[in-house]
Amino acid sequence: MTKYLRLLPALFLLSTATLSVKAQSTATTSSPYSRYGLGDINPALLPQNLAMGGIGVATNRISGFNNVNIINPASYAYVNLTTIDIGLYGSFNTLEKNGSPSQTNSNFRLSHVAFAIPVTANSALSFGLMPYSELGYSYRSVASNLGTGNAVDTNAVNYIYNGDGGLTRFHVGYGFKIGKNLSIGANASYIFGNLKESQSTEIPNLAGVHNSRIEESNSIKGWNYEYGLQYAFNFSARRHLTFGYSGAASTNLNSQRSYIVSSYFRSANGDEGVATDTSVNNQQAAAKIRLPNINRFGVSYQYDGKYLIGADYSMSNWSKLTIAGVNSGLQDSRTLNVGGQITPNSNSLNNYFASVDYRLGFIYDQTYMKINDTDIKRYAVTAGLGLPLRANNSSFYKINVGAEVGRRGTLVNGLIRENYVNIHLSFTLNDKWFQKYRFD
Repeated sequence: MTKYLRLLPALFLLSTATLSVKAQSTATTSSPYSRYGLGDINPALLPQNLAMGGIGVATNRISGFNNVNIINPASYAYVNLTTIDIGLYGSFNTLEKNGSPSQTNSNFRLSHVAFAIPVTANSALSFGLMPYSELGYSYRSVASNLGTGNAVDTNAVNYIYNGDGGLTRFHVGYGFKIGKNLSIGANASYIFGNLKESQSTEIPNLAGVHNSRIEESNSIKGWNYEYGLQYAFNFSARRHLTFGYSGAASTNLNSQRSYIVSSYFRSANGDEGVATDTSVNNQQAAAKIRLPNINRFGVSYQYDGKYLIGADYSMSNWSKLTIAGVNSGLQDSRTLNVGGQITPNSNSLNNYFASVDYRLGFIYDQTYMKINDTDIKRYAVTAGLGLPLRANNSSFYKINVGAEVGRRGTLVNGLIRENYVNIHLSFTLNDKWFQKYRFD
């Protein structure tokens, strides 16, 4: 146990540094849709749940294996072994637009580090770090004849848009049981990071003209609070029907924005020079970001060691998101998650593949974006495996692999369709720590 305890500070510091750098300086997504709101919002689920269509509101211990289910802190009450989960994430997306060539991007990052530690026989503490949102895009539009749009190709104007950064969430939570059937829990999540966006105007074919750029940087930090409950009907020792609810409160984050307007030249070979003039450099007064209230409902049925099926429905009032008192112009979102897993024989000793968890799911998401009077929707199919590793008397290990293949957006009304594949990989450890040994 001592050697594991010595690893904890190193793992936590490494994860903190890695996720902080990713959130504050380097884009880990490449989607023009991330420019809306606070960026692409991370679902706060680990690969074992993501592979089942993203269900998690009514799941806790899956086939006897402990998991850190952040989306509903009431699930911590079922953790009876120290649990560590560390994962990686990769995404591949192709952007399509009528009249333009497609563009393919890929991104990779550390996705999460999460811990859960039992406190009593019916309660546990959890903490960890993972992205809250990701901002990353780069695209341009061209208007002919000094931006008038007239059908003259000379003196075309390039409008270039870039975004980079993201927000990170550190959570600490506690869940406990009341009686045999009801569990309750809560998370306190500290959200922090930087969102950087720029808009450039260039006239490449007109000599001596200054190009201009507007840069906005938003440093964000503050607390958000989540809560949940689960109620289980136990038909037998192995058969459970569970109903769940979880939500996130509408809280305020602190925001500090800076605003810079500068001019620059671009050389004949396309290289950008240093800014020749800064006409505006404004550090704006501290402001607030009002996060939306989120409500999630779920149901699952589990036959321990055999199968699990479930469904979640989420409602988020993103139409209430305000930044510095200004409404962000989003709409309320609705998400349906359906999925499950089957394990042929979790206790099989002679057939390894019979002990593997096979997962499948589906996601329908009416996102918070409405562009050109068109709802932006997302559809995805998920699949994955839970691969058990050799265990001893007190330690259990599993590698979780998940994939999400989906589509977001449409080609109508001049919009962009995004086809993507997300890959999730994590290593999960269940171990009995902090034991009291007795000697006769």
